Amino acid sequence: MSSVSFTADGFVVDAEIVGAAFGLPPAEVPAKLRAGDITSRCETGVDEDAGRWRMTFYSGGRALRLVVDESGTILSRATFPAHAPAAGPIDLATMSAKT
Repeated sequence: MSSVSFTADGFVVDAEIVGAAFGLPPAEVPAKLRAGDITSRCETGVDEDAGRWRMTFYSGGRALRLVVDESGTILSRATFPAHAPAAGPIDLATMSAKT
């Protein structure tokens, strides 16, 4: 699988893509997700980004960001230093439009 699949429960991203970003064998990715060692966030595009989703995976001080279209094609992929955002409710009134 070289793209992202959409299911009734959400998105499915190939473990090979996530594992490669964090230097992990693909077989270890599901267990690390279940354990919370890899976390993720998904954002839906609006306005000129409608029909796109931004998925960010976090692990060990690094992040993998994928932007996908409605067919599941990966439009962009980037890895960079980052820490997972703190869990908890999001206050939309204080969020920047650039997030």
